[in-house]
Amino acid sequence: MLPTLASALSAALLALLPAAEVVKPAATAAALPVQGAEPDPQVIAQFGLLNNAKLQSYIDQKGMQMGRISDRPADVKGFTVVDSPIINAFATPDGHVYFTRGILAYFNNEAQFSGVLGHEIGHITARHSQKQQTRSAVTTGAILLGSILSKRVASIAEPLSQVAGLGLLKYGRDAENESDQLGVKYSSKIGYDPASMADFFLTLQRTEQQSGAAGVPSFLSTHPNSADRYQNVKKLAVQAEQQAGKQLAVNRDQYLRLLEGLAYGDNPREGFVENSVFYHPDLKFQFPIPSGWQSQNSPSQFQMAEPNGKAIIVLLPAGNKSLDETAQALAQQLNLQNAQASKTTINSFPAVAIQGDQVGQDQQTGQQGITARTLSYLIQDGQTIYALVGLTSPAAFNTYAPQFQRTAQGFQRLTAADKLNRQPERVRIKTAKGGQTLATALAANGVPSKRYEEMAILNGMKTTDKLTAGQLFKVVGK
Repeated sequence: MLPTLASALSAALLALLPAAEVVKPAATAAALPVQGAEPDPQVIAQFGLLNNAKLQSYIDQKGMQMGRISDRPADVKGFTVVDSPIINAFATPDGHVYFTRGILAYFNNEAQFSGVLGHEIGHITARHSQKQQTRSAVTTGAILLGSILSKRVASIAEPLSQVAGLGLLKYGRDAENESDQLGVKYSSKIGYDPASMADFFLTLQRTEQQSGAAGVPSFLSTHPNSADRYQNVKKLAVQAEQQAGKQLAVNRDQYLRLLEGLAYGDNPREGFVENSVFYHPDLKFQFPIPSGWQSQNSPSQFQMAEPNGKAIIVLLPAGNKSLDETAQALAQQLNLQNAQASKTTINSFPAVAIQGDQVGQDQQTGQQGITARTLSYLIQDGQTIYALVGLTSPAAFNTYAPQFQRTAQGFQRLTAADKLNRQPERVRIKTAKGGQTLATALAANGVPSKRYEEMAILNGMKTTDKLTAGQLFKVVGK
């Protein structure tokens, strides 16, 4: 086993992450009108903060309104939109609710949003996190590490997601059913039709069926579904509407107008992979990924992993001190023995290469000894230093060191205009003409036929559904 990189990389990340961000110059929490408690810095490090004051203000308003009428108002602390394409919403044990921009894009009315908001507040007020001690690491980083790294390497690499990520709680059926009941109760109490939450479950199922991406963290992977859940929520919704004694609101158009211009899917400005090269348009650098390796991007790091789990390379921010100081700090925090540092230049960037053995306790034998070998590079770009940490077992080092070296030596300034100018797709709200089906409306707005089903799911419709004149619907484009 290679256990000790766990604690060492944890320390290194904690020391280095505050100095800079790798993937994007994210907005700070203070820049947005967040009410209540500030979001967890570790959550923001993993997902990023969405710089959209309009959506953030909306969620603050609805969240605080619902929090006040909940069973434990003091337990509900705050609300934040995170900049992730993953379709998810979650509540953390500190009483904070997070929505990804991915899930916001798939809501089609205020009532759907309100139902899921109520569900998440329900997890808080029912204190499920305090009853549920088993944490399931389902962050994007943990999914990557858990699925493509062997136990030997995953044991050392997992802290990369633990430190810069979030262990999201995965609740059982009883907790989910209770939160569904509370979601119906809370959303109807502030005037919204809770039946829409059940409808949204169908949209979620369609997105997962279409993607076929088992293991990708999403709402249904962190909130287990059941065959009768849809029907149960529908029944609860009928009872809630009867108790309300009035027709509860759906508010489709009001919600859709909030989505105009929202980034959809992966945002290439934050870094993207194409033909085994990682490009970062905003930070203007690129480097190659070893052939056949898998990768995972987040606001705090970029991970590359050999498909059989025998080696990893991680790009991390390493602050803005001198190369010598940073090299000494990295060697110390990785607990390297016999570390050898040599200055070099990589495509005009000042750099330092550091090779050393990591010393720690073997989990299987309990003996102290060499548990990992690393070849890391610190590369200085202006005032910022990036660390490319290559890690493998001592026995495999000679096999993978050349790949560590090629990746680092391929770090260079990004100058290609087509990469520098790459922009994300965005949600656009369109108005239907009379007599159109969704498919014909999509065609009239230049959507290729291969994306009709994707857009139908995004709209919570079928391609054959007829639209009324003036009806709003979503398309996606640059």
